Amino acid sequence: MSSASGGTRGTPTAVAPGERGAVRIADRVVAKIAAQAAREALGPLPKDAVPPHATVVTHHDTARVRVHLELDYPSDIGARCAAVRRHVVERVGALVDMEVPEVAVHVERLHPVQTQGRA
Repeated sequence: MSSASGGTRGTPTAVAPGERGAVRIADRVVAKIAAQAAREALGPLPKDAVPPHATVVTHHDTARVRVHLELDYPSDIGARCAAVRRHVVERVGALVDMEVPEVAVHVERLHPVQTQGRA
């Protein structure tokens, strides 16, 4: 069958995956995912705590993350920060397919746990 221009129509050729284009995920999107992952890793926050927030710098398929959070005290701060790091690496990798070689956790404030019987 001929087209109006006089040429014949062929079947379209498949475009190789490497030539289809690329998806760029904004740093702020990755930061939101990292902050949510930190909230998931921490569980319930102290009463007056500000939820974790994150900043991210991406380069190609790599994201460097800084998470700012508040913790209750006394608690095992090192273990809680390690749990946040692991979960941020896992969630960012799973959701946006980026390698996360660095997660810097900044504990901005410690909230003393109020115990009954103490003034």
